[in-house]
Amino acid sequence: MPDTWYSYAIVRAVPRVERGEFLNAGVILHAATKNFLETRIALDEALLRALAPEADVAQIRRHLEAFEAVSSGVPEGGSVAALSPSERFHWLTAPRSTVIQTSPVHVGHCEEPARAVDELLAAYVRPPAKMAG
Repeated sequence: MPDTWYSYAIVRAVPRVERGEFLNAGVILHAATKNFLETRIALDEALLRALAPEADVAQIRRHLEAFEAVSSGVPEGGSVAALSPSERFHWLTAPRSTVIQTSPVHVGHCEEPARAVDELLAAYVRPPAKMAG
């Protein structure tokens, strides 16, 4: 029986902010009762190039890596990475008008937060498996 409630948001690459088009690129999951915060990225660079051929993919990748560093609390994440997991989650999911944005925050429950991150990536970020037939 799932016993851990969590909050999550989808990380989006928005190569041309003025157009509002985005590509789901990762997931941020925070389970406060487990002191768990993880951002996992699965950027489909080919799909990003199809959406915006002029996009600076290397720069977008660096910004996504910064999200991971802040989430992990490592020094490469700067001063924000020194905040508590809850504060880092709220900072990461704050509305912004930049090339990296997040969806609204949603909630769920699970037995194991790391497995929930995998499931959310499969459901919302990675391309669906091809159907047989």
